[in-house]
Amino acid sequence: MNFIAHLFARYQLSHMLILALLLIVVLPLSMDIFRLNLIGKYLTYAFVAIGLVLCWGYGGILSLGQGVFFGLGGYCMAMFLKLEASSPENTAIQTTPGIPDFMDWNQLTELPWFWEPFHSFGFTLLAIILVPAFFAFVVTVAMFKRRVGGVYFAIITQAVAAILTILIIGQQGYTGGVNGITDLRTLHGWDIRTDEAKYILYFVCVALLFVCLFIGKYVINSKLGRLLVAMREREDRVRFSGYDVSAFKIFIFCLASVFSAIGGAMFTLQIGFMSPTFVGIVPSIEMVIFCAVGGRLSLLGAVYGALLVNAAKTSFSESFPELWLFAMGALFIGVVMAFPNGLAGVWTTYIEPRLPARLRSPVPPSTIPAVAVTTTAETSSTPSANPTVEHRHAGN
Repeated sequence: MNFIAHLFARYQLSHMLILALLLIVVLPLSMDIFRLNLIGKYLTYAFVAIGLVLCWGYGGILSLGQGVFFGLGGYCMAMFLKLEASSPENTAIQTTPGIPDFMDWNQLTELPWFWEPFHSFGFTLLAIILVPAFFAFVVTVAMFKRRVGGVYFAIITQAVAAILTILIIGQQGYTGGVNGITDLRTLHGWDIRTDEAKYILYFVCVALLFVCLFIGKYVINSKLGRLLVAMREREDRVRFSGYDVSAFKIFIFCLASVFSAIGGAMFTLQIGFMSPTFVGIVPSIEMVIFCAVGGRLSLLGAVYGALLVNAAKTSFSESFPELWLFAMGALFIGVVMAFPNGLAGVWTTYIEPRLPARLRSPVPPSTIPAVAVTTTAETSSTPSANPTVEHRHAGN
């Protein structure tokens, strides 16, 4: 029983079960397929928000270009689906049958070499993971090894998002240009446009979301999670204690990029297209807002934040087509000013203390080092004579 109680406390399983009940039972039974498909779309953004909790909330690495990795994952999946939809039989009316329609429109006569591997679904799944991870690795090695961080790193990620958007739009013959890759129909002959397929893809998205949540929880509760908090609060002390700070930053940013790419791939499957409008600066900043509204120190809060903000965005745009942008702006400003820790902060500050003691969740150990590191730094003006003590302060 003690082990089960520890497991529930460590991974917040009670809160996970509530979210699972909402996503797996309540919403599918209470919504038609159109609205449920919209929820599935919102959940794809939750993958990005979970990654931002890890790299921004715990690691202190603010990225304003997560749309890049969302788009890379989405484009990898879209390339496979487009090739399947562009069989010689389906494209017999084209000048060059067997290639995507936008390539034929742009007078290409053969499939580009980098499209060829995407005939394989296995390669596509690997590419969804490895391509954004490699891209994130290259960017972060160039930045973190030179100790570029803070607002400078945020601006650089914005520039990367802008550059990739311009590149995708400019290379219309290879990427579909501003329209993106559209008219995606089947996955191994299975029509992804039917209601049955939309239900199945929704539940696949929910399952993958919980996998990412548990991975994120594992990271936060591990020594790496405690080191991330220590680096966020006192990066120099962690570096002086002998840890390679840049390696930890590179790893957590690459992990966040993989989460974003999985969300992008699921977006393509559920919505049926991918375009550069999901790669640029504006969608990337919106993704940060999802995390901020939910609470940048809460993985579950990030999921609720993505759901709430996107649902509000849809509702405002339907009810007030001329004013919805102002309404969304007011929502963002109000939440940030009134509840700086987001929805998770509202729960822990105002709601949970009023619950019976047996229903309260104990404070996860990974949230404590922020105070511990600060206290250590403020009460010790000279380095400790015992190096093991320094490691213990930074790592526990």
